[in-house]
Amino acid sequence: MAKGKFYVVWVGKKTGVFTTWAECQAQVSGVKDAKFKSYESKLAADTAFKDGWQKHWGSGKAVAPAQSGSSVKQTVMLEAAAASIDYDSISVDVGTRGNPGPVEYKGVDTQTGDILFYVGPIQNGTNNLGEFIAIVHALRYLKEKGSKQTVYTDSRTALSWLRNKKVASTLKRDASTSKIWELTDDAVRWIQTNTYPNKVVKWNTEEWGEIKADFGRK
Repeated sequence: MAKGKFYVVWVGKKTGVFTTWAECQAQVSGVKDAKFKSYESKLAADTAFKDGWQKHWGSGKAVAPAQSGSSVKQTVMLEAAAASIDYDSISVDVGTRGNPGPVEYKGVDTQTGDILFYVGPIQNGTNNLGEFIAIVHALRYLKEKGSKQTVYTDSRTALSWLRNKKVASTLKRDASTSKIWELTDDAVRWIQTNTYPNKVVKWNTEEWGEIKADFGRK
């Protein structure tokens, strides 16, 4: 039997220790600056809850980054490799209504939540395509500024496409999807012809809460 986890919610609709991710998510979804974290044992979770979030929240397990197979060396980290959140960063996320359906995406300052760019709605797109385009938009934005800031995303699929410098979407190409594919193709071309110093890191939702650019539509 798989070993269960225990979820501590310090700041949320209800606080305490919960035994499933669904229970935890119900308490923190849509809550600004929610603070929660998972633990392997009930004892560790109870202790952390009593200690308070200041001592525990924002720290997680370090995981080695995946190796890139690209001929152009870039740092594309497919896991939450840092022990804590790098607040000197941009976080990106997508909001969709249907899949496919209208797609919006934005990039925000991870520290303040201030919106740095916002695009949409784009008709008849998918969440994964939107996530990929948002990452590349952030990289282009930072390159224009000459910034080495980290980019956070919560999409593993978009990160794998970034690493491979191509997308693997089954969304059909026709007049109704022309805009999302135009943006996707442009993003792919940019990735294939540019380098960048920025780390692109998987946001660790279970440890850190919803990504700062979250649309709150889950």
